[in-house]
Amino acid sequence: MEQKLSIALQTLYSTRRDDPHAIRMMIRLRDPIDRSVLRKAVDMTMQRYPYFCVRLRKKGRQYVFAENTQPVVISDTLKGTELNSESSNYHMIAFSAEGDRIVLDLFHGLTDGIGAYEVIRTLLYYYCSARYDEKLSREGIRLAGDVISAEEWDDPVAAVREFPAPQPSEMAPALDLTGVLQLRNDRSKTVYSIALSEAEFMSFNAKHKGSPGTMTALLLSRAVAKLNPDADAPIRSILCVNQRKAFRAPAAHQSLVGFSMLEYDDGLRSLPIDRQVQEFRRRVFEQSCDETILSGAKAAVSIIEMLENMETDQQRLDAMSAADEMLNRNMTAVISYVGKAGFGDAEKYIRDFRTWTRCPDRGIIIEISAVNGRFIFDIIQPFSDPVYVNGFLQELKDNGVAYEIQDVMKLTLPNIKLLWSE
Repeated sequence: MEQKLSIALQTLYSTRRDDPHAIRMMIRLRDPIDRSVLRKAVDMTMQRYPYFCVRLRKKGRQYVFAENTQPVVISDTLKGTELNSESSNYHMIAFSAEGDRIVLDLFHGLTDGIGAYEVIRTLLYYYCSARYDEKLSREGIRLAGDVISAEEWDDPVAAVREFPAPQPSEMAPALDLTGVLQLRNDRSKTVYSIALSEAEFMSFNAKHKGSPGTMTALLLSRAVAKLNPDADAPIRSILCVNQRKAFRAPAAHQSLVGFSMLEYDDGLRSLPIDRQVQEFRRRVFEQSCDETILSGAKAAVSIIEMLENMETDQQRLDAMSAADEMLNRNMTAVISYVGKAGFGDAEKYIRDFRTWTRCPDRGIIIEISAVNGRFIFDIIQPFSDPVYVNGFLQELKDNGVAYEIQDVMKLTLPNIKLLWSE
């Protein structure tokens, strides 16, 4: 078995040793982790996801994912292990456990948050069924022995024969959060985690005809605007969008993330909050139609083709550095919300759930998880100063949304061993 990297090629050449393109999901359960039960649960889980049991190999001038039959590693510390290295059995996915916590680490080029949630659903089904000796419902849970459809396995991007033409994307650079408040020398990547009642936050959204993603983007934009009243650069949020619908491939396992651009412009600022969030929702809907999503995917395909035609790894690294620099210039914040976790009967055993990803150079990313009756907002920023977090919390308070600060932690993601750096 061998898989072409395709869309993962961009992610591979964007990752750096000090800035890995990884997803880390941290689950705190009700009781201490039983490692023997976890070992069996991980083994059963990975039987269900053979397309994630791979190692990176070089083939000519290109790289491929090749089958990896070694066990997926479970580390004894939440620091995890280096992916694609001897310590991870050369897997691009690994687990760790300590106390009452389980961590899933994986290379973002393998999949996105939606694909990672599928793995967690399967793992929790197997682990909690055995740990608590309970027959859990398997509804909506992928299990070992399932027939894996071509739709789940195959790359939907490769199947498209003709894409709509990419839309013009020239725009003024967005507000740089590290510069306007003199945070440029504060380079400690930090995560502020807060919890909200799911019922209360959804009620607040319903009252204003908003959604969790658009409302979060709006509240953060309002906070940034108040903290930078004289800034000329636009405040521009990127809302992550699932591309699977546009590709007619809802079960696809690949990383299929599109973006909606939400600019907090002068025309919005004088409007009441309900009109503001409704306008954000309108813009998301407008940018989420199939043609717009596919035209954005065409731009990504063009980058992949450019990388494939380059002669050396260094040329590809330089090209993706330039592309990343352009992306960073164009955004103030990123909001990522994949929807309710849907962990089924196992959800009642979860005390806490976090999602961490790569931190932007100049802005903030908010990863939103909805598990066991709570929203968890992981606010990831390239500096430690809480000035923007405090502004966001003030927006929640001003709008009557109760919250609880969970903790403040240094951002840690697993290193990914890169073959060209050996």
